[in-house]
Amino acid sequence: MIDYFEKYRDKIEEYRRQGHIVPSPDLVKNSEQIAKIKESAEINTAVLDHVAKHIKAGMSTQEIDDLVSTFTKQQGAICAPLHYEGYPKSVCTSINDEVCHGIPSRRIKLKDGDIINVDVSTIKDGFFSDASRMFEIGNVSKERHELVEITKECLRRGIEAAKPWGFVGDIGDAIASYAHSKGCSVVRELGGHGVGLEFHEDPFISHIGKKGTGMLLVPGMIFTIEPMINAGRANVVLDNLNGWTIYTADGKDSAQVEHMILITEDGNEILTR
Repeated sequence: MIDYFEKYRDKIEEYRRQGHIVPSPDLVKNSEQIAKIKESAEINTAVLDHVAKHIKAGMSTQEIDDLVSTFTKQQGAICAPLHYEGYPKSVCTSINDEVCHGIPSRRIKLKDGDIINVDVSTIKDGFFSDASRMFEIGNVSKERHELVEITKECLRRGIEAAKPWGFVGDIGDAIASYAHSKGCSVVRELGGHGVGLEFHEDPFISHIGKKGTGMLLVPGMIFTIEPMINAGRANVVLDNLNGWTIYTADGKDSAQVEHMILITEDGNEILTR
């Protein structure tokens, strides 16, 4: 077993003495934990692949939930969102102006031209994984397609910026710089997060940031990067009726794509897609 925190303890301590925020030992996974988290991640990606094969116009978001729930159980795993802090479903399905945490329903059916984020999280043998994808349903407008592509590029740039001995702020700087250059805005209230031993761990991965700031990135850290990019303003509002779903305040579209990554000794590794 490789204990990455112990391996780099002296180097981490040197950054701490310089005044930087550094991860606690529990945020730096050892090689055995990483192997188990990767097993969970493989299932999580397979679940999204399964959704991709079936999603289409006319199906309800509850049907997506049913697909995710059934397939996950067949893999001997558990849907992490179900009952998490009271969340009632196994997956989040967020359409058009829904930024995140859309709740599946038999009454909500996908229409030609919709864009939808399907956010899947899996527990396998007590280890967590997390990812989301955007799906374009049927004949999507040029504007919606471009928003999805901009969001994917934001994610790519954020991952590219996540390097060992860099900082969380490097990620947010890369994402926000690109989004703003394309005339889009970045949701500030929500972001990525550590994951693996728990569903949500530190650090919080803001998608707005300044290079060289935030927590130090150390080999063995695992977290999500999941930019939420709005076509209009960054402001968001919470659905007071269900207490979960977050919408753009101006009613314009939003897109999100999420990968879970591992900081390695020479870069990073994408664990979920």
